Amino acid sequence: MKDVVALGELLIDFAPVSTDEAGYPTLKAQPGGAPGNFLAALQEYGCSTALVGKVGDDTFGHLLVSTLQDRGIETRGIVVDPAVFTTLAFVTLDATGNRSFSFARKPGADTCLRTEEMDLSLLDECKVFHFGTLSLTNEPARAATQAAVAYAKAHGKLISLDPNLRKPLWPNDEAAKEQIEWSLHQADIVKISDEEIEFLWGISPEEGAQKLLREYGVRLVYATLGPKGCHFANAQGCGEVSSPTGIHVVDTTGAGDIFGGSAMSQFLRLNKAPEELTVEEMRAVTRFACCAASLSTQTHGGIVSVVPEADVRKIV
Repeated sequence: MKDVVALGELLIDFAPVSTDEAGYPTLKAQPGGAPGNFLAALQEYGCSTALVGKVGDDTFGHLLVSTLQDRGIETRGIVVDPAVFTTLAFVTLDATGNRSFSFARKPGADTCLRTEEMDLSLLDECKVFHFGTLSLTNEPARAATQAAVAYAKAHGKLISLDPNLRKPLWPNDEAAKEQIEWSLHQADIVKISDEEIEFLWGISPEEGAQKLLREYGVRLVYATLGPKGCHFANAQGCGEVSSPTGIHVVDTTGAGDIFGGSAMSQFLRLNKAPEELTVEEMRAVTRFACCAASLSTQTHGGIVSVVPEADVRKIV
């Protein structure tokens, strides 16, 4: 039995490590992709995981599969396709470590996953199925994602969602909103950012969390607030946790995914339904996740920036 199976993109993040006098960056290749980052945190913090997705039959694709295997993540759900290239993301950072992305994905392997290629037996074995919306930007991955979500729901799995909005990957804002709205209606547990709530509805994170609980049937919400921390909510109540202070931020790539995986790891330890967590239990889960995510920003990359649990416990 796997604790969590995720579906979605596995890619290479090229992060700048220096810049020449003309402004051109020297880039370092890092393993990434939101579902991979999410599972890396879960695996580090004691859970068993697997990924469903697609990479190219190329050097980067093989490196990514090996990276997941080295971390104990089950990879038999990853299709290696010689017809497409592994997806690449080029990251630029501002002075505070915040990042923006450009993608080599026309198409990238992650968008080319087909329904008939998925090993849905992995979903039979899991407690939680997790996905994001990058796999909904293009066909055939959109249909594959929808089929996997339907299968997981039909088999009584908890559905976890991180919308993970990346505007450059959508033809327009309306297309992004349509698919994010569909996704939110599927989910039991949602990790969503304040920026995504503003994009969708133009309301505050607190209002957005209540809207998800009241109108979408979501059972547990983490509304992240960037460097400020996170607002949490379920039927038992709500609250807010601040991020730890004194963290020297180098690169925020993957921090939101690591927050999500860290929170899920602590949620699963409680062995309770999402709507049954007390406010104090949610606070403890959220505090751990804020600390794990913050510590991950001290180095470059996503998957490789997850820190040991002992380091997180020192500052929780």
